[in-house]
Amino acid sequence: MTLSHDVAGDGPVLVLLHSGVCDRRMWDAQWPALIDGGYRLVRCDLRGFGETPAPDRPHSDAEDVLALLDGLGIARAAVVGSSYGGQVALEIAARWPDRVSAMVLLCPALPGHEPSAELRALGEREEALIETGDIVGATELMADTWLGPDAAEPAREAVRQMQRHAFEVQLAAEEFEPDEAVVDLTAVQAPCLVLSGAHDFADFRQIAGRLPHLLANADHVELPWAGHLPSMERPSAVTDLLIGFLKEEVPVG
Repeated sequence: MTLSHDVAGDGPVLVLLHSGVCDRRMWDAQWPALIDGGYRLVRCDLRGFGETPAPDRPHSDAEDVLALLDGLGIARAAVVGSSYGGQVALEIAARWPDRVSAMVLLCPALPGHEPSAELRALGEREEALIETGDIVGATELMADTWLGPDAAEPAREAVRQMQRHAFEVQLAAEEFEPDEAVVDLTAVQAPCLVLSGAHDFADFRQIAGRLPHLLANADHVELPWAGHLPSMERPSAVTDLLIGFLKEEVPVG
């Protein structure tokens, strides 16, 4: 199965991977600016999100993304990943280091991370709402939790739509969690910019702070205004950070 995706632009390839409460539409604000910046963009919906059907068997999201790139004839790309998409980016960069030229990780998850009591409590609240059939309540919980104080109402409505759709697709299908590979982060060669949000869960702030010690070439910047989805909270600010980093590490022309 090929992941639903968009491709546009010319130049070095940049792959955009969405968070676990969104789909590929979360990058709408960055899409035209990155194309104008001289990059060829690929964004995809992972299984069970957006226009990609829910999985019908065990699978690997990292392998799905790699298969998409193979199908597009792309041998090497920079990767931008938000939250769970950041975890997928890390797995790709660790398992196939020669395929990744650079990474930007926004509030990334980390393979093998043990969630805090606060994060587990959120999952329990979400599950309780879903079990009672309150999908609207679960959707509101996710939008309220993951977006920081600077998020405008259009961003909140976009998250509601993407999360609601993901719930509907995933609840209608048999549940298959993605395989979580054991990855050796010391194998990652790509230069990396890690962004975290001061208003995010401690889990993700701690992961972002650890990554420069786990990766060979990584810098961490905490955004004092951000929650968990900074690219949707202050789109232009994050776009500027992306372009600034990419112009250094993956120059155009």
